[in-house]
Amino acid sequence: MKRFERPSFLQTIRWRVRLGWAALAAMLVYMVVVAELGGGDSRTMSDLASSMSRILFFGGMIAVGVRIHHNRKLLRDAALRKEQFVRERDERNRFLHDKSGGAVLDVLLLCIWFVTVTCALFDNAAFLASFAILVTALALKGAAYFAYSRLG
Repeated sequence: MKRFERPSFLQTIRWRVRLGWAALAAMLVYMVVVAELGGGDSRTMSDLASSMSRILFFGGMIAVGVRIHHNRKLLRDAALRKEQFVRERDERNRFLHDKSGGAVLDVLLLCIWFVTVTCALFDNAAFLASFAILVTALALKGAAYFAYSRLG
C-alpha cells in the first residue's frame, strides 16, 4: 500500500488556481441554469431577496476571481510564495481556524451560501430561513475566532 505523500506547496497553489477556474465556470453554468428554470423573477422576489442574491452571487464571483489572481501572483513570485507558506503553516493561525470551525464549517458555509442564493431566486420564505442560518453561522464563526484570538 502506497503511503500518502503531501504535495508541494507549489502544486497546492496550482490546484487552487485550477479549482478557482472550475468554480467560476460552475457559477456561470449555474447562472444559465437558473435563468432557464425561471428563477430570479422580479415579480415574485422581495427587495431583500433580489439584492442579497446579487450581492452573494456576484460577490462570490469577485471573491473567487481575487483568489485566482492572488494564487497566480504566488506562482510567479517565490518570495511571496514563501511568505504565504509560513503564514499557512503558522500554528496559531491553524489553531484559530480549527477552533472557529475549521474546514468543516468552511464547507458548510459554502453550502449554506449556495442554498441561500438559490432560495432567493425561487422562494422568499425559504430564502429568509436560509439567510438567517447563514448570518447566524457567520456570526458564530466570527465570535469563536475573536474569542480564541484573545486567549493568546
